[in-house]
Amino acid sequence: MTDIKRCRWAEGDPLMAAYHDAEWGVPVRDSRLLWEMLMLEGFQAGLSWSIILKRRDGFRAAFANWDPAKVAAFGAAEVERLMADPGIIRARAKIEAAIANARAYLAFAERGEDFGSWAWDLAGGAPVKGDGVTVPAKTATSEAISKALKKRGFKFVGPVIVYAWMQAVGMVNDHAKGCFRRDAVSPAG
Repeated sequence: MTDIKRCRWAEGDPLMAAYHDAEWGVPVRDSRLLWEMLMLEGFQAGLSWSIILKRRDGFRAAFANWDPAKVAAFGAAEVERLMADPGIIRARAKIEAAIANARAYLAFAERGEDFGSWAWDLAGGAPVKGDGVTVPAKTATSEAISKALKKRGFKFVGPVIVYAWMQAVGMVNDHAKGCFRRDAVSPAG
């Protein structure tokens, strides 16, 4: 498998390569998984994705397998428990944001809305394929989605975080030209 060409960021680290090969850029429509990935992107802010991947199981254990109803019920005692958990990123603002974001996520269902459909509608409904050469840090679409998320009460969802999320969940296909996943996750065209 050494002849497989991947995006440069996924080379040299088996964990990153596995994530790249199986998940990154694959369109996700499941609302709960979209929310989980948005939370992980928020925790990643200022860090490398490799750090998040290494702690992914720790995050799932600490945040009740990313069950939004359970996370939304977390209070001060749970925040302190999470602050002491070496299996996650122990940043109080990010932890408190994840709890607030669980409440914001649940508000969608309370209004009879589906978070996944809402997010994909804002993203244009179908994956957008990048040019395979340049990768922006943010776009007008990620800025609009960020603004809409903040209006709905989400935190740690700036346009750069949102763009990274859009890439991760396949709203944008930014696999490099020559990467074996580029056409596999969204056909040429």
